[in-house]
Amino acid sequence: MPLDPIFFFLLLFMVAFLYASVGHGGASGYLALMALFSISPDVMKPTALLLNLFVSSTAFIQFYRGGHFRLKTFLPFALASIPMSFIGGTMAIDGLWYKKILGLLLLIPVVRFFFFKNADPKELKETKVGLSVIIGAVIGLLSGMIGIGGGIILSPVLLLLKWADQKQAAALSAAFIFVNSVAGLCGQLIKGFTFNTDMLSYVLVAFTGGLCGAYFGALKFRQTVLKNVLAVVLALAAYKLIYA
Repeated sequence: MPLDPIFFFLLLFMVAFLYASVGHGGASGYLALMALFSISPDVMKPTALLLNLFVSSTAFIQFYRGGHFRLKTFLPFALASIPMSFIGGTMAIDGLWYKKILGLLLLIPVVRFFFFKNADPKELKETKVGLSVIIGAVIGLLSGMIGIGGGIILSPVLLLLKWADQKQAAALSAAFIFVNSVAGLCGQLIKGFTFNTDMLSYVLVAFTGGLCGAYFGALKFRQTVLKNVLAVVLALAAYKLIYA
């Protein structure tokens, strides 16, 4: 546990709230927070993946009901990523390198929040199956190794290639996060990991924050402001992790 559990749980709630308010699962934020509080990577990875299962499934249901999920686009990414995420989940990374890689990955959503705009539906293009498989495999391996669902990487890729608009990208990413998190957790279990009571408390706090964030983000707050706040927080965490 961190030296100050109350402060840690307060920050965990806030991270979950901010991520959910802009439609993201939050694994990268949870990992950054746990890394800054010197929690072992062996605990960080499965905890973030477990959190992903709860948050991403809730997000997927909402976007699916809105008609934004495209199964044809999703399948090539998922079929390639699932086995690679399982393999990544069985791999161990040195703690120092783990933080460096996580810090670099945190910069991806920062770039997305600041620079990616919603695509015009008229500009959207058909996906390329071969390229989708390659992208899915690479993201899946990174997801399992680091303990993220991969949505923070997939979403900007979809927007950059103009294969989806923001809501479609969110729906695809939510489903992608869920399947990769299941595969990554299976890899962790094969490796011999067991869950503990600390992880359960992390899940309860983050899930509560996520539910509140999803409600207020959809009904009360301006998403542009929230995205900028979250981007700044992630940029600071990335700097700390890379240069610590």
